[in-house]
Amino acid sequence: MKTASRWSELVRWVILVIVAFVALQLYFAGRIALMAWVDPQSSSFERSEAWRLATETSSLRWRQQWVPYAQLSGPLKQAVIASEDGSFVNHDGVEWEAMEKAWQKNAKAEEKAQVQVKKAAEKAAQKPAATATAIKVPKPPKIVGGSTITQQLAKNLFLSGERTLLRKGQEFVLTLLLETLLDKRRILELYLNHVEWGEGVFGAEAAAQHYYRKSAVQLSAYEAARLAVMLPRPRYFEKLPNSTYLSNRAQTIAARMRDAELP
Repeated sequence: MKTASRWSELVRWVILVIVAFVALQLYFAGRIALMAWVDPQSSSFERSEAWRLATETSSLRWRQQWVPYAQLSGPLKQAVIASEDGSFVNHDGVEWEAMEKAWQKNAKAEEKAQVQVKKAAEKAAQKPAATATAIKVPKPPKIVGGSTITQQLAKNLFLSGERTLLRKGQEFVLTLLLETLLDKRRILELYLNHVEWGEGVFGAEAAAQHYYRKSAVQLSAYEAARLAVMLPRPRYFEKLPNSTYLSNRAQTIAARMRDAELP
């Protein structure tokens, strides 16, 4: 009887978890469907950054202004696609080949980390107790995503910044929902208005004003390319405005922009 009772309880918990998961996805689907008509005022990532800035600096540096798709610089759209996701208009939200490479890289990083942890444990075992605690334990590897523009938008709108397999799984579901419920133009519009371009700087208009003191629609091809190159590490490049890499990479992206297909 006890075994049957335990199985019954386990089944009940499994059903509850499944129902909760489905309810959560329906909640996300409803919010995404609403975004076809309503411009979101903020994203999960922006709210977490606002809290971080408020608690760490006791002040809130915040710049963001929504700009409709038609008023966003054409060169900026081309530059972001050329730099971040060259197949944006053709894929279904996920670049499967890039994801496969990312999984392979994650597996190698995990294997390497396990070897390092084993070596650290062996060293600790050979040291006196007083010095064993001082041995540095390797950090767990970061999860690499191979993200498309749609995946980045899914993460920014709804998820935290942590890199875990569970969060990547939820990101994948959200990506499919975004691609199903919104068209490519709307996805790019949402992305360009909410992506981070520096500490407390979100969206194309805020970035154009912050770095060039002009509206996003007035950006030149090189200025747009430079902003696009900043996207993977915006806070890092914000502190290095004269970076040689930034300039050289921007020139490369500017040359590719003419081939970028817009939605």
